[in-house]
Amino acid sequence: MSTYFQQVSQLESELIDDNNLCLPAQLATKALIREICLSPKPGLVDMNNNGSHRDMNFQTFIQSIRAISIWFEKFYQYGKQAAFNDHHAFLKGIRPIGQQCEQAMYVATNQVNTHKGGIFAFGLLLGAIGKLELLALPVNVQAICSEVAVICQGIVNNELKQNNLTNSVGEKLFKQHHLSGARGEAESGYATVRTISLPIFNRMQQDGYNEEISLLQAMLYLLAYNQDTNLVSRGGIDGLNFVQQQAQKLISQNGMIHPNGCQCLYELDKQLINLNLSPGGSADLIAITWFLSQY
Repeated sequence: MSTYFQQVSQLESELIDDNNLCLPAQLATKALIREICLSPKPGLVDMNNNGSHRDMNFQTFIQSIRAISIWFEKFYQYGKQAAFNDHHAFLKGIRPIGQQCEQAMYVATNQVNTHKGGIFAFGLLLGAIGKLELLALPVNVQAICSEVAVICQGIVNNELKQNNLTNSVGEKLFKQHHLSGARGEAESGYATVRTISLPIFNRMQQDGYNEEISLLQAMLYLLAYNQDTNLVSRGGIDGLNFVQQQAQKLISQNGMIHPNGCQCLYELDKQLINLNLSPGGSADLIAITWFLSQY
């Protein structure tokens, strides 16, 4: 058994078994465990190193997952309670839960942002699943993602296009480069996952590759095609283009199917660390990919 599978198994028993979480909340926790254990992840914190980050490490992420996983149940239960609300009211009502979950993360990590994007995504996904279950509707990838898209209808226009006074990093990147980041992904019903990484992950699994190799291959496709705002924030459009070009080059050589695929990923990791680039948006989508594969 590889280190990945050993670590995943150990963390699942530590972080899930005693919490009595509902199945969707368990799956969200398992998804975050797999994302942090997946290695090597170029520029990102993993089991090998801290990537391009000086304020967080593998253990910071474990502390964060432990703190936020108990909130996943609350997102799911909210989805059931608010199932008959229109999308504006649903989104408004789920935000305070997300903010409380973020606070739990910051307390656990000594004010380090490990999972803000993950909380946003899984809050919406779990809320959508709770709503679908309450309404006795099908719960599959298409239904879940369509429901998230409905809940988030207009979020890019309302929070990024408008001249809001907050002028967050997301707003600046939208104004400068028309990149909509996590909000755009959510409003699209996670189109990048549905059309790029999830089909690759599923195909690799069907072809007999294990979960670790399948996720690494899916990650390569995310690095190649996701418009990752974290990369732009750190390295500008040039930083994003560099990572996409390097990942596309590896894919043209069959990626993780190539005998030297893992070694090439290690080399790309070194390059991104030297350039201080971190594809954090793609990290969230790796977790979402695995999560949706369970449906």
